[in-house]
Amino acid sequence: MFSIAEREALRDRLIAAARSDDRITAAAVVGSGAKHGEDEWSDIDLALRLSDGFEPEDVAAAWTPRLYESAGAVDHVDVWSDRTLFRVFLLKSSLQVDLSFWPGDAFAAWGASFRLLFGESNAPRAGRSLAPAALIGMGWLYALHARSSIARGRALQALHMIDNVRDQVITLACLRHELPAQEGRGADDLPADLRRALAQTLVRDLDRPELCRAFTACVDALLDEAQRVDPDRERRIRDTVSELVHTGT
Repeated sequence: MFSIAEREALRDRLIAAARSDDRITAAAVVGSGAKHGEDEWSDIDLALRLSDGFEPEDVAAAWTPRLYESAGAVDHVDVWSDRTLFRVFLLKSSLQVDLSFWPGDAFAAWGASFRLLFGESNAPRAGRSLAPAALIGMGWLYALHARSSIARGRALQALHMIDNVRDQVITLACLRHELPAQEGRGADDLPADLRRALAQTLVRDLDRPELCRAFTACVDALLDEAQRVDPDRERRIRDTVSELVHTGT
């Protein structure tokens, strides 16, 4: 396990390296570090603005040996968002290091969790909002597959689908309560009664009665959130979605 001092020392070294790299014109701390809200479990998350003419994958390739040779990286994974490359490193100490490589015209704050360290940023951009309508739709889509998985006796697939229904419900609830909705970040700050209801959607065993119980709780929770967001839509889908429980269990 890494210490806070080790994390801060590595972040300082990476920032110094960015300042001295001609391919990088600006850098920012993003995530919890942008608001000095880290705790002992937080990662390093740096956004790097590239000079004109440099491609994200090329600069990332040049930086990668630094993480393996001097920071103890054991693996990494790439995630693309439009033209920005997020290279996420896993260190031997279990510290996560996120380095994002931004084309110059794309480098900008997407929300409050952005603190410019040096250089210049473009005008802030509105963050991509999650659409409740899409979450409701994905909820009933996963519910369809949960129903068929239970009926076919495919317990692990049913578990996967029920969990995905719950994910849509949690995201809807976080949006409704104006909490961070991505990756369940606001879930633990939901009202206590709602957290207790969501706990009932957890699958505690893979036998059919337990899958059916958790599936029923998930469908009820999905319809409840849908009713709060879009009552007309909830009325249209209620009978059909409720019937999934009866025909699958």
